[in-house]
Amino acid sequence: MSLDAYIIDAFADRPLSGNPAGVCPLPEWLPDATMQAIAAELNQTETVFFAPEGDDYRIRWFTPTREVDHIGHATLAAGHLVLAKLEPGRAEVRFRTGDDYMLVRRDGDGVALDMGALPPRPAEVTDAVVAALGALPVEAFAAKHHLFVFERWQDVANLRPDFSAVARLELPAVIVTALAEGIEGGDADFVSRFFAPANGVPEDPVSGVSHCCLTPYWARRLGKTKLVGRQLSARGGTIRCEDRGDRVVLGGRAAISLHGVLQLPEAG
Repeated sequence: MSLDAYIIDAFADRPLSGNPAGVCPLPEWLPDATMQAIAAELNQTETVFFAPEGDDYRIRWFTPTREVDHIGHATLAAGHLVLAKLEPGRAEVRFRTGDDYMLVRRDGDGVALDMGALPPRPAEVTDAVVAALGALPVEAFAAKHHLFVFERWQDVANLRPDFSAVARLELPAVIVTALAEGIEGGDADFVSRFFAPANGVPEDPVSGVSHCCLTPYWARRLGKTKLVGRQLSARGGTIRCEDRGDRVVLGGRAAISLHGVLQLPEAG
């Protein structure tokens, strides 16, 4: 049995940048153990699987070690594949997950991802947080993940967290952020990094879901609904962000960097 598999760079501002995702379109669902094995084989931060459901698709995401939910960059990559290669006549594609949905549409020379917002609420800076990050943030918030705000973009860039300690924090991942004031190049409003060692991803190159939290935070703080975020990982990436209340729209470019065929064992 064979299966088409892709690696697609999402939120990429140059070739071989952004966040690569494994992308596997399915005619019908495979066993969970098979999808987990494929994700481990592709060894990307996330591998996304999607199968038709009426005019839409049902979608699931796996890291190399476990199934996770609501992954932004991999969904953008899946949408890019549908719109660029699988169904090029479509203007948008809807991916269903649980009772929610994520929508990918064409957006100039890129694509845009519409998904639910994760507005943060104030939280504490604990001794465990300082020990895990190796630095003291000026503010702390929480939504689905921890959000810690630093004074300068250099503070974010220079962080060297203790990943084993980060994995033991109350929530499964940590977002760190600061104003982009003074950073060279581009028109970014804010910078960020995203650490998710509890999910098998020490540092995510460019995270969509983190910007579901960052967008409402910075929209309120800066008093505008359209922003540009730059993620300061080794690969780097840029996300155009729009705050729409209970939804956010995240835009960027994507590109297919690899297309191959996986050989799977026969069932039984």
